This record gives sequence, C-alpha cells and structure tokens, in this order.
Amino acid sequence: MQQVKIAVAQFCAGQSISANLATCIQLMGHASNALAKMIFLPEASDFIGNPSEEALTLAHPLNSGPFLQGICAEARRLGIWCAVGVHEQSPFPGKLFNTHVVINDQGSIVESYRKIHLFDVDIPNGPRLMESQNTVAGDKLVAPVSTPVGKVGLGICYDLRFPELALGLRRQGAEILTFPSAFTVKTGEAHWEVLLRSRAIETQSYVVAAAQVGKHSEKRSSYGHAMIVDPWGQVIAECDGKTEGFAVIPINLSSLERIRTEIPVMSHRRYDIFTQ
Repeated sequence: MQQVKIAVAQFCAGQSISANLATCIQLMGHASNALAKMIFLPEASDFIGNPSEEALTLAHPLNSGPFLQGICAEARRLGIWCAVGVHEQSPFPGKLFNTHVVINDQGSIVESYRKIHLFDVDIPNGPRLMESQNTVAGDKLVAPVSTPVGKVGLGICYDLRFPELALGLRRQGAEILTFPSAFTVKTGEAHWEVLLRSRAIETQSYVVAAAQVGKHSEKRSSYGHAMIVDPWGQVIAECDGKTEGFAVIPINLSSLERIRTEIPVMSHRRYDIFTQ
C-alpha cells in the first residue's frame, strides 16, 4: 500500500445533537478537502452533558436516529470513511451502550464495538465517576475492519489502559488501533500520550485517538490533544488542548511491516507461559 492520508479530530460536544452533527459534518468536509480517506471522530460525538434520564431519550438504535443518519449521509456524499463514538440505545432499563461505529464511503455502517471496560472510579475525598450506573458493558472484541487505510481495531477511551485489548486486536490482524476518547484533564495530562505511545510500541501499530476537548458543562471538561502515533511510538500528529480542530497525516503500512519484521515481538511472545 502506498501512503494514504487519515484525519483525526477533536471538538467539544454539548447537549444539542443537531449542533454536534453540524460540527462533525464540518470536520468531515475539512478532512475530505485535505484528501483524507478516513476521519476519526471522538467518543460521544452525538452528545455530552445531559442528565442520565435525558440521555436515555436522546440515544437511538444504530440504524436510526438523526445523528448517525446525518454522518452516514455525509460520508456517502464525500466518499470518505468515518469512525465515530455514539450513545446506543440498549434493551436494559435505564442504561445505554457506549459504542464505536465504523461507516464506509457508501454511507453504510460496517462495524460497531461496545465499550467493554467501564470507567468506575470512587476516590476517597476525590471524584466519583461511575460509568456503569448508566452504561452497559460490551462483552466482546470485534475483528479489525478492513478499510482503505488498513485494518482498523476498535477500542474506546478507558479501554486504552488495558494492553490485552490492544494485543488481542493485533493478534487478529490490526494495523491501526483507534481509541475515540473523552479523557479528563487530570488523567490526560498525566497519562494520555504515555498510554497511546505504549499501545503503539507494544503492538507495532498506528494508534489514532480522536478526543473531546474543552468545557462541556460546569462539572465536566475534556483534555483534547487528539493524536496519531506511528508504530515506532512517535507522535506524528497532535491537536492542542483548547480548541476544536483536526490533523491530517499520511501513513504508510510498508513502514509498519518493516518495523514488525525487524523486531518480531509477536513471534517471540511466550504463549506457553503467559496463557492469559
């Protein structure tokens, strides 16, 4: 495969699905104008900031709802692939799925992944964030998706902290790992880049991480710094921590194959000892 361009984006989603959709469509247009074949949009691109009861009324099945319908239509119009995070309606009362969707250049949903690691943190004298109160965990990895930019393995945000997920996707053939996210500012400052580079190095894959950025409400802000890391662990594209934006960069899977050949860590893994 020759060099191909990909785009990673960040913005500050709010409570309005229509406003968030308009922002995503604008970012998709910028990516298309820059000749990117695929754009990666953040976790929860459809909405952030609503009380959990209201969120339940805003979420839809993947095959309906104005947000994904709009993204699919724009992908088809522009002829661009898109990966985007959304809230998905679930059959469980009072709860949603946190879902990562891949849409092809014909505007069809070709794969979806439900976040399997939920962010439940209760720190004494500190923040209490319990994603499981309103979200149902997924129960499986999905096979990497064949796209014009390579085989894309899907994760979401907190999944980034679990190397076994990334390694599992690599074993299934992933060449690009993607983690749409809404990291907090505190954890982002400490861990965001380190985690992304670590997953890239240990899997010898490109890592693409779209991000929420800025202040969603009085109680919630996101770190930003949407990023692309190459298989050598180098940051090759990064947005800032303050504003909506995107970055476009060419990637080359031949360089990935060279790194994997020169340092063949997957063939050196001791599955006879480390069985889990």
